[in-house]
Amino acid sequence: MKITVRPAKNSALRTPRSALAFVALGSNLGDSRRILLDALVRLQNLSDQPILKSSLWQTTPVACPPGSPKFLNAVAALVPQSGETPASLLKKLRDLENEFGRSPKKVFNEPRPLDLDLIAFGDERCDSPELILPHPRAHLRRFVLQPLSEIAPELILSGQGQTVSELLVLLPAGESVTRI
Repeated sequence: MKITVRPAKNSALRTPRSALAFVALGSNLGDSRRILLDALVRLQNLSDQPILKSSLWQTTPVACPPGSPKFLNAVAALVPQSGETPASLLKKLRDLENEFGRSPKKVFNEPRPLDLDLIAFGDERCDSPELILPHPRAHLRRFVLQPLSEIAPELILSGQGQTVSELLVLLPAGESVTRI
């Protein structure tokens, strides 16, 4: 069964799930709002059609060092350019993180100006040291599912039996997410 993803706000764009790549964006260092808005503009350059983008969400840090600032998060869906592969898109996402000042990790989940995670690339599955698709923890993270539910509430991530909206309802309370 093909799932059609429809953007939430007055757009006629309808794209089969198999043609979409979903990218989670996060920032908790610097001017996070400006960084995410600029990154969304840059992600448009990687898409053959207008991207779908969620609102920005302020979220509590999860599994981060003590004292880490709150995050701003969003999710975007793009139509990969002709010939794009998950690996080539991941490289472009890493290059974009570096352009926004991300340096090599010294501490797990340390604050960072821009974090881009490839959540899904159509129905493709991958398990390599560099990339696991779909993202192995996306279905457990409110900071991913809440913005994703804005643009693709009926999406079923490969390997999951429930829609994004259903997975969101099943998450335990505790993680704070606020639309800004």
